[in-house]
Amino acid sequence: MNLTGQAMLMRIFVGEADKVGHQPLYERIVQSARSAGLAGATAWKGMTGFGATSRIRTARVLDLSADLPVVIEIVDEQAKLDVFQGVLDDLFEQADCGGLVTLESVNVRRYLASNGRENAVELS
Repeated sequence: MNLTGQAMLMRIFVGEADKVGHQPLYERIVQSARSAGLAGATAWKGMTGFGATSRIRTARVLDLSADLPVVIEIVDEQAKLDVFQGVLDDLFEQADCGGLVTLESVNVRRYLASNGRENAVELS
């Protein structure tokens, strides 16, 4: 895949405790992005944050939370992310949870495929 120039960044905010069945929602989103043929996806675990409930969740030892914020970032073409939005809607419905999805324009300077080598960690 050759992805350079104008693209879109999709940023998805969920809670670490959000699940689809017994699987964390963030893992399902990353797996679904891969199945959809998107350029890549990365999930980041936050150290502290709050959402619509205004409840602060933190990784401090005294307040150790089992529901830290997780942000999934995906960069690809607008049309592919528009289609993927339908997949996200289904996943949020299955998880019966809230979340936030943002889109912003980005300029991709360099994107290199792995030349056929698969170095990714398989989520199971």
